[in-house]
Amino acid sequence: MGEVGGGVVELRDSSGGRSPPSTQRSRSSAVSCAVAPVSAAPVAALAEAGAMAATDIARQVGEGCRTVPLAGHVGFDSLPDQLVNQSISQGFCFNILCVGETGLGKSTLMDTLFNTKFEGEPATHTQPGVQLRSNTYDLQESNVGLKLTIVSTVGFGDQINKEDSYKPIVEFIDAQFEAYLQEELKIRRVLHTYHDSRIHACLYFIAPTGHSLKSLDLVTMKKLDSKVNIIPIIAKSDAISKSELTKFKIKITSELVSNGVQIYQFPTDDELVAEINGTMNAHLPFAVIGSTEELKIGNKMMKARQYPWGTVQVENEAHCDFVKLREMLIRVNMEDLREQTHSRHYELYRRCKLEEMGFKDTDPDSKPFSLQETYEAKRNEFLGELQKKEEEMRQMFVQRVKEKEAELKEAEKELHEKFDRLKKLHQDEKKKLEDKKKSLDDEVNAFKQRKTAAELLQSQGSQAGGSQTLKRDKEKKNFF
Repeated sequence: MGEVGGGVVELRDSSGGRSPPSTQRSRSSAVSCAVAPVSAAPVAALAEAGAMAATDIARQVGEGCRTVPLAGHVGFDSLPDQLVNQSISQGFCFNILCVGETGLGKSTLMDTLFNTKFEGEPATHTQPGVQLRSNTYDLQESNVGLKLTIVSTVGFGDQINKEDSYKPIVEFIDAQFEAYLQEELKIRRVLHTYHDSRIHACLYFIAPTGHSLKSLDLVTMKKLDSKVNIIPIIAKSDAISKSELTKFKIKITSELVSNGVQIYQFPTDDELVAEINGTMNAHLPFAVIGSTEELKIGNKMMKARQYPWGTVQVENEAHCDFVKLREMLIRVNMEDLREQTHSRHYELYRRCKLEEMGFKDTDPDSKPFSLQETYEAKRNEFLGELQKKEEEMRQMFVQRVKEKEAELKEAEKELHEKFDRLKKLHQDEKKKLEDKKKSLDDEVNAFKQRKTAAELLQSQGSQAGGSQTLKRDKEKKNFF
């Protein structure tokens, strides 16, 4: 039985008999397990979420609902099965962000987690900055499809100046939120076919130093804890001894708490997984080892790492926490990680973004706003600001025109004054040239007069000299 809207609804099976809650839950779980043994947790969680959503809707109808007994089997008890079948047909998506320094085995751990070999180029230590590389793969297990996206931080921690190493990661996460928000705000949305690229889980790889967290790790996790579900893990944990590993875990947990870093806590509100999740929360951060190499141990082939001093088994819980990580990340809490991403981190981003855009739930009088009223208020505010800016621009334009006119008038005045000075100077120069020309003309005329007088005197002298010569010649002839 379940309470709906203050009443009691009896669920009956096909034979008309009552099905107790435990039987109904077992039936749903059995269906989920039969469909996909590994992915039963997210499917069952979807079924329970659908049932809870239906209960909430029924409660919102009002407490005046009457409880009506059913005379026989109707069939709406198959709704969880319908939801499961619909989810299986649509498939699931899961996005993992791997943050950690180069060489900590991020790619190897992903290959080990999903029991496959993902194609990818090895990262180098020569990156000028942090780059995020995203790869999407289609996986199939039984009849359950999973679109898996793995995002790796190439070059993280390789720079000398690591002050801004977290910024590309934050920008990438915000970009995925923004893309989903823009899709939500479209008039014609296609969310059922939209590839959700929001990060559901962040595996933060911690170097096995055995001492304490690096400042880069603390700063990065602090910047990311409000945007993504952080699961800290100690990479290559076989590099330190068990006693050092225990102390290292305690030190990491203490530093995270003292610095206010909120890591993802496995949910304990569901009684089905409360016990195991509560136990696993105490094991954080997980100390893991990754390996795709299989060695024969006893009569079985197991994933392990071979060393000169012995063999480390990846799936042996006495050697590392790989099995715990796989159980918590994939087999138990994958759907909760997806739900937390949507209901907590994305809603926080969405709320802040819409508040920046001017949308609010209530007016100054604490009365609820409808979307239309909010839009109209924002539109009127925008139009008012636009008119104000137009008026300011117009006044600024008029002021600049006046200033330009004053500048042009001043320049014109200066040009006139310069022209008058040049004109006067020209006139003075012209007068001087005319006076000089006149004096030169007078000199030329005087010179011509003197020349004429000199030529006249010369001609007269020549004539007088000729007559005297003739007279002398005549006197000589008379003498002889």
